Amino acid sequence: MDLQLNGKTAFISGSTAGIGYAIAQRLASEGADVIINGRTQEAVDKAVSNLKNTSGNVNISGIGADFGKVDDINALIQKLPHIDILINNAGIFEPKPFAEIPDEDWFRFFDINVMSGVRLSRTLLPKMQEKNWGRVIFISSETAVSQAEEMIHYGMTKTAQISISRGMAEMTKGTGVTVNAILPGPTKSRGIEGFVNDMAAAGNISPAEAEANFFKDIRPTSLIQRFAKVEEVADTVAYYASPLASATNGAAIRVEGGTIKAII
Repeated sequence: MDLQLNGKTAFISGSTAGIGYAIAQRLASEGADVIINGRTQEAVDKAVSNLKNTSGNVNISGIGADFGKVDDINALIQKLPHIDILINNAGIFEPKPFAEIPDEDWFRFFDINVMSGVRLSRTLLPKMQEKNWGRVIFISSETAVSQAEEMIHYGMTKTAQISISRGMAEMTKGTGVTVNAILPGPTKSRGIEGFVNDMAAAGNISPAEAEANFFKDIRPTSLIQRFAKVEEVADTVAYYASPLASATNGAAIRVEGGTIKAII
């Protein structure tokens, strides 16, 4: 399927690894001009080189910026050309008991996970509206809807992303711009692999056993009973970033393996 992304320019925050990297690779393979981002320019340059080699697309570049620092974000925005597709993927997560989450963590998670996308969208959305075409996608999570007790502060930020994306979508009525949120479920990214390895070490079991226990005890509602691949999430994102998805706007789109039991 041709996603008609040739000539479109995409920026993906937090994209030197994991879901963000997979999204960048998918968009690049479809012919989009891709700009990636990571906290250090060294990591960005390495990822750009790898993406060019694997996608065969030479129109890939990157900008180093730490989304925990407002000055870095502002400097990054000044370097961006016109962006047709904005993927707000930058984020952090950390399992922690609710009673042990200090105020500082709540504010830090909100600033990085939520405000990073707000700051980018505040500048880039109006420019998309001027050109009457654009895509803004927030990478939220199934925990936005089905809260995970092991990281409530993280889930809070993901719920906020859905609310913000829907509110922004209301501003695009009758235009060629859409704003949506994608809700991945447990996905085998670099962070999750570390989490599973920690569980395995703590229980003196293999990573495979730890993964099975995770779905048995922590995500029993999952219908696929496995971690999604980052490529599976990226495929969904690429479609909704494309002109083919013009009739989807203001939506919370699930790629969560059936962990959310609610029908709506």
